[in-house]
Amino acid sequence: MNVTETTNEGLRRELKVVIGADELEQKLEKRLEELKDKVQLKGFRPGHVPKSHLRKVYGRSVMAEIVQQAVTEASQKAIADREEQPAYQPKIALPEDETEINKIFEGDSDLAYTMSFEVIPDFEPMDFKKLELERPVAEVSKADVDDALDRLRKQNVNYVAKEGAAKEGDQVTIDFVGKKDGEPFEGGKAEGAPLVLGSNRFIPGFEEGLIGAKAGDEKNIEVTFPEDYPEKSLAGQPVVFEVTVKEVAGPEDPKLDDEFAKGLGLESLEKLQEMMKVRLEEDRKSASRMKLKRQMLDKLNEAHDFQLPEELVENEFKAIWDQVTHDIEHHGKSFEAEGTTEEKAKEEYRSLAERRVRLGLLLSEVGSKNEVQVTDDEVNQALLERIRQFPGQEREVYEYYRNNPQALNEIRAPLYEDKVIDYIAELAKVKDKKVSADELYEGMDGGMAPHSHDHDHDHDHDHDHGHDH
Repeated sequence: MNVTETTNEGLRRELKVVIGADELEQKLEKRLEELKDKVQLKGFRPGHVPKSHLRKVYGRSVMAEIVQQAVTEASQKAIADREEQPAYQPKIALPEDETEINKIFEGDSDLAYTMSFEVIPDFEPMDFKKLELERPVAEVSKADVDDALDRLRKQNVNYVAKEGAAKEGDQVTIDFVGKKDGEPFEGGKAEGAPLVLGSNRFIPGFEEGLIGAKAGDEKNIEVTFPEDYPEKSLAGQPVVFEVTVKEVAGPEDPKLDDEFAKGLGLESLEKLQEMMKVRLEEDRKSASRMKLKRQMLDKLNEAHDFQLPEELVENEFKAIWDQVTHDIEHHGKSFEAEGTTEEKAKEEYRSLAERRVRLGLLLSEVGSKNEVQVTDDEVNQALLERIRQFPGQEREVYEYYRNNPQALNEIRAPLYEDKVIDYIAELAKVKDKKVSADELYEGMDGGMAPHSHDHDHDHDHDHDHGHDH
């Protein structure tokens, strides 16, 4: 094998690799020798098939396997012999001319191909002991616990069947069928569906049409789907819902006492208060950590400036842009509504892509140099938490991740990043700052514009339209 560097510009490299015909022939001879004792051909005793005949029957297919294996081994060795680390899997360009390919397979020509890639840039991480960070901390007071319990009480309101007309705040139980041009449409039918009037779960006009209804009433409610409704066949279209009211029930606020706590699976109101305090503290601790992480990543991004592999930036930008255009196409958004233009948005998102790649390379380098590791037990625990999000599909989800290394890496990667973040935080000068709960949670709702800097999740948005009938 002979390797020649043909391009060395910035981070970009290109290598020409030549594997001699004699080397390929030796591999072919060895492989045919192995086949001789295994294959059975009509007219020959096992183990006595001449290699000349094997070459005639299997030569081309075996040589194809040998070439593939030789390219893999040679490419790995070519990279290992260099003191550089590719930023991504090198791109292999094999010969395309059929005549040349035939000569290689027939053993009459060397195999020559090119490898192109970019290398990880050489940079020195900052001294993290000089990194100054401020961690917002919001203490949980008795009033916070009381407010949370009151919200919980209101969320668990009881509805008691009543006589008379339904008003806003009441819950109606209904059967309905939606029809467009007299024909039922998919997803527009339900039986025994509970609906709190005023909750705005249904499209505009539907809940209003049930104000004043009584148990046993049958009503036709005419409404028009919003222009930006995700289902294009219904967007902006007038429809009629044929509704039967099965029951009208009025709200009855539960009393905050031991019985209420027991209904939630706890021994007493005191235990419920303790649990709520712990939950609030954990939630605020998580928010505090997220704010610290964002601040840290902002400062790390500002403190490091090194050349980035173009391919990584382009791939990251494409992933972001695909999500942005998906939001625009499917959820009624627009660049104008966000106060920008497509050109300006592309510029901002490319800057975000560069930021992500820069921080990704930095955190990877810090983790590697300091032997940060994620254990299999930690991955398994995170995987179990992920699986719990799919009740009834646990086995399928588990098999998917276990049989898909790339998907499993999506579980491991954020764990690794968090460990590196914790490592840096231990070295940095972190000062706690007491803030209110509102200040702690300010700016954590995300958005379409690239202003939130949570490194891995800037544009992971879930859009649930399950209640828009």
